[in-house]
Amino acid sequence: MEGPLRAAEAKLFLRRILREGCVTYSQPHALQRLEERGLSMVDCENVLRAGVVNEAEFENGGWRHQVRTQKIVVVVEFLSKNDVLIVTAWRM
Repeated sequence: MEGPLRAAEAKLFLRRILREGCVTYSQPHALQRLEERGLSMVDCENVLRAGVVNEAEFENGGWRHQVRTQKIVVVVEFLSKNDVLIVTAWRM
């Protein structure tokens, strides 16, 4: 996507994408990190559903948001209005 989304707008996009769009995982990086850190895809999607979205930061050529709960952080990059990429995740 062109330019960053504001945090509130990103939260709305995430809710819609979880209902109607596509959540993908950076391969092999995100899948390896999930396994190493004892996290599942369900854990990540629950964080996206219920977590607090931080403002975007430009990193590695893309605008990324950290979505966090008290226990888990998930880093996402919006590929389009219907697609989000999970870049990595970790436990707090």
